[in-house]
Amino acid sequence: MYSFMGGGLFCAWVGTILLVVATATDHWMQYRLSGSFAHQGLWRYCLGNKCYLQTESIAYWNATRAFMILSSLCATSGIIMGILAFAQQPTFTRLSRPFSAGIMFFASTFFVLLALAIYTGVTVSFLGRRFGDWRFSWSYILGWVALLMTFFAGIFYMCAYRMHECRRLSAPR
Repeated sequence: MYSFMGGGLFCAWVGTILLVVATATDHWMQYRLSGSFAHQGLWRYCLGNKCYLQTESIAYWNATRAFMILSSLCATSGIIMGILAFAQQPTFTRLSRPFSAGIMFFASTFFVLLALAIYTGVTVSFLGRRFGDWRFSWSYILGWVALLMTFFAGIFYMCAYRMHECRRLSAPR
């Protein structure tokens, strides 16, 4: 059980760090505009060496930002629950800490999947036509890696929960 929780905690730490970095950085998309390179993130865009805040309130940026922030919050609370799962004293008899941590990591995975799906759909259908020479960049890729890490953290914690439940149910009363 503890090895699954340790693996889940490792995946969770890496996934949460990647989520925060992907959300905060401005390299989600790179493109060529008027002969010079430009890149944009969720919060600002850069033309050449000068960066500007994205002041327009465009729905897909707001949705992507909100889902990335929700994903980071779920992953952080999952880490807290995952650390508390190492403690042996059950505070709630009906609520298992490894199960709760796994649910939080799956919620984080769901939110980052929503964020990346919205960003991908709008970028490919709208911005892809607007900019001829464009590509997704490393912040966007970090979001996908974070999705995998939070998903595997949830899997590890669910395995730890199943092992704990099997031991609890097979123990003599």
